[in-house]
Amino acid sequence: MQKSILILGACGQIGTELTMALREKHGSGSVVASDIREGSKTLMDSGPFELLDATDYEAIENVVMHYEIEEVYLMAAMLSATAEKFPMRAWNLNMNSLFNVLNLAKDKKIDKVFWPSSIAVFGPNTPKDETPQHTMMEPSTVYGISKQSGERWCEYYHKKYGVDVRSVRYPGLISWKTQPGGGTTDYAVEIFHKALSDKKYTSFLTEWTKLPMMYMDDAIRATINLMEAEPEHLQIRSSYNLGAMSFAPRELAACIKEHIPDFEIFYAPDFRQEIANTWPASVDDSKASQDWGWEPAFDLEKTTDVMLKSLKGK
Repeated sequence: MQKSILILGACGQIGTELTMALREKHGSGSVVASDIREGSKTLMDSGPFELLDATDYEAIENVVMHYEIEEVYLMAAMLSATAEKFPMRAWNLNMNSLFNVLNLAKDKKIDKVFWPSSIAVFGPNTPKDETPQHTMMEPSTVYGISKQSGERWCEYYHKKYGVDVRSVRYPGLISWKTQPGGGTTDYAVEIFHKALSDKKYTSFLTEWTKLPMMYMDDAIRATINLMEAEPEHLQIRSSYNLGAMSFAPRELAACIKEHIPDFEIFYAPDFRQEIANTWPASVDDSKASQDWGWEPAFDLEKTTDVMLKSLKGK
């Protein structure tokens, strides 16, 4: 059965691939992409597109009414590294866009909402290894504070108004199709490009900074699977931990060297190191597995192989 879907922030790293996956699944005419700017030619040519500011409630409402939208995926956000440079702009975008969508759902103008959280919700006092679903959360970044606040509001709107909102805490995401968007884990995408072009890369994180990561195909599949899960199976309406693999720059570089033996990595930590120091090294995503069957398909070796082969082909 076809659904009418709106994606806010469709031109970003996740939004681009999510849009294409949903159009393939539901039909190109059923998925309306939107962003504050136009995206790639492939995205623009594949289905309907609206120039849309995610902080403009009336504009979103007009698009929702015009296309008779049932589900909204809110992918628009200012990510961790960029948000530290523009705190108020990040707070405005990350929070007001969420309120706009939650209020549309509260007023029964849409049926279902997906909103992504992040491992940035955790903080320096959170257990680093196998971070539990429910644990101490004291984020120390603008991005993390906005995501933790968003989780609380999602849960509130579900309990208070019955809003069907669903969320995962994305780890760092790796993709060859789109460029990263200003996050603290961007090195794990940049390194592949530099390995192929220069055979060397300077990491902005230290060699032993281990963080949870995920190949984009797994992230897209998890997002769609969660949205298709029966609501009675979902016990968490703040955000689910989501994991796949965890590694440090040193380990990723070693994996790349198996394909490119003369590849070299250097280290020059910058302000992003302080952000990474507050994040988990790995997460416990057993609740996602129990409630809606989450299971990753890509590990570090498989991801490295696919990234290098795909970028060479590109």
